[in-house]
Amino acid sequence: MTRLTQPLAVLAAEQKSADVTDWPDRIGWIVGLLLFIALVYWLMRQGWTWRGTLQGDLPPLPAAPSAPGPARLELSGRYHGSTTAGQWLDRIVAHGLGTRSRVELTLTDAGLDVVRPGATDFFIPGAQLREARLDKGIAGKVLTEGGLLIVTWGHGDKLIDSGFRSDHAAEQAEWVETLNNVIDTNSTSSTNNTSSMNSTTITTEGTAR
Repeated sequence: MTRLTQPLAVLAAEQKSADVTDWPDRIGWIVGLLLFIALVYWLMRQGWTWRGTLQGDLPPLPAAPSAPGPARLELSGRYHGSTTAGQWLDRIVAHGLGTRSRVELTLTDAGLDVVRPGATDFFIPGAQLREARLDKGIAGKVLTEGGLLIVTWGHGDKLIDSGFRSDHAAEQAEWVETLNNVIDTNSTSSTNNTSSMNSTTITTEGTAR
């Protein structure tokens, strides 16, 4: 072996030795990273459970009636979550409302039927619908401006925003218009019924006198 090749051979041997001795450090870094990821996941799960406990007073979700009537509109897309109305980061997780999923929406005269494959279905009675609008974010999910259909509805003593994204975004504007028309109609009917009841009460009292 020449004088030139001897240093090269020594350098190659040292390089191989260094590679071998680096393995324990590399394994340690990988194990540490995996433990960190597991810790973050565990903390997220604990936070999710804690939030669900705080929302334990939310009543069970309504189920769809057996005969809701003919469909006025239908939509296939994704459910992106629910929050306290007007607070797009205040996620609601109770009763499975925090689980993102595929969704099939059907609007009838009875209300809005929300069918979620692999997650909890629920029904929003027409009388509980409050508002529909287009927005860009809900429950930490941000899309393009007007990319989400947001439906505001009442449940128990709470107002809820639920966000949906149609597979055909262009149809969401029609949903907003139709939902708000339904809400206006229900509101007018409720007002008329209340006025009719008040008139009947006054008439009855007058007759009694």
